[in-house]
Amino acid sequence: MTTDRPAHPRAVLAIILAAYCMILLDNSVIFTGLPSIRTGMDLTTAELSWVQNAYTLVFGGLLLLGARAGDIVGRRRLFVVGLVIFSTASFLIGIAPYAGWLIAARALQGVGAAIVAPASLSLLTAHFHGDERSRAVAWYAATAGVGASLGLVLGGALADLVSWRAGFFVNVPIGVAMVVAARRYLDETPRSAARFDVPGALLATAGAGTLVYALVTSAEAGWTSPRILGALGVSVVLITALVGNESRAGQPIMPLRLFASRERSGAYLARMLYLGAMIGFFFFTTQYLQGVLGWTPLQAGLGFLPMTAVNFAVAMAVPRLSAHLTTSRLLVVGTAVTAVGMAWLSSVAPGDTFLWGIGLPMVLIGGGQGLAFAPLTSAGIAGVDARDAGAASGLVNTAHQLGSALGLAVLVTIAAAGADLADEVRAALTGSAVLLGLALLVALALVVPGERRRVAVEHARSDSTPSPQEALR
Repeated sequence: MTTDRPAHPRAVLAIILAAYCMILLDNSVIFTGLPSIRTGMDLTTAELSWVQNAYTLVFGGLLLLGARAGDIVGRRRLFVVGLVIFSTASFLIGIAPYAGWLIAARALQGVGAAIVAPASLSLLTAHFHGDERSRAVAWYAATAGVGASLGLVLGGALADLVSWRAGFFVNVPIGVAMVVAARRYLDETPRSAARFDVPGALLATAGAGTLVYALVTSAEAGWTSPRILGALGVSVVLITALVGNESRAGQPIMPLRLFASRERSGAYLARMLYLGAMIGFFFFTTQYLQGVLGWTPLQAGLGFLPMTAVNFAVAMAVPRLSAHLTTSRLLVVGTAVTAVGMAWLSSVAPGDTFLWGIGLPMVLIGGGQGLAFAPLTSAGIAGVDARDAGAASGLVNTAHQLGSALGLAVLVTIAAAGADLADEVRAALTGSAVLLGLALLVALALVVPGERRRVAVEHARSDSTPSPQEALR
């Protein structure tokens, strides 16, 4: 059973963050390693794209299933299972002798990630409360922002100095250590006695998986392809059926009551738009540094370090800033700063210096991301009952993955109109700036008023609750 405060709070937080960081590192380490993978395994363009797409497809498709399963069988138990799967898959990727093996192992890694990602956030909400939860969420958000940048550095360094395989072998000892530590320090959460929502699980997995498939393959096949249109149509039918099933299920895999809050619904939508912009930033900026400026993978990874440092410093200041600014205001300011930095970066030209054309815009993007990620996470789980903690965590991560897949698909299509790589990058980053502008509008229209309403309701409830002395009278 969980307690109000974990016996070893630092160990608990370290375990959760290390596991989450491991997933995030692998999601970005692949970017700087792709050229080496292509050369080393003699992959075609289609095969290379599926090294990333197989992971994204399975990860996005199984997230809701992995999140709800933790509520039913116990989150620590499932967290450990996910770590074992992820670490095993990482080893199989490291020894992959040919493309089919590599792609299948990446898909298996997506299974582990779909379990660990929502379990890590729901374990965090189960172990920490009040101000401690706010600080823990700030660390979680900092990990989300910093992990992506560090993955580029680590991937570039290992690809240059050792091998692209080393980036995956690193996960094995980390995963083993986290399994041992999780069994020792994490409390198991109560298990639900309710029956598992099998129809909801099948519909959610098939619907999300089909949608992610359509998104990640649209850049290759084209948005008007019968295959893409058919997949989109099937996903709409499946998701519609899912909504109908969830409205009737006794223990739904995706409780519709989670969307009753404007704050949470706005946070999910804003996260999709924000992550769509950020995945495009990492994907295209890395290509610009290597393809236009001629940097090595290691140099390209190191180019993100100033942004990473600012991101971490700002994210760590969020709990203190929260004493003066509401969560929604931090989100608005962070999203606006990120949008300004992205718009500046979208004007980069080959003749610009790194400091003016890339470095300073990156600092703004890193600072904005440091401000925005914790509020996005907090708003996504705001006011959630303990029984729905896993489902809410799953929706946060589902928005993260769907946003990344959709954003990259849209931005790759936009970039295709460019005359050369530099033009493609500028067009894509302009698209990222537009996505951030839309995220800002969503935050202003939904998250801000939603937070005000929730706080007002909570204050009204606290004012109407009698004190212990009054209750005894």
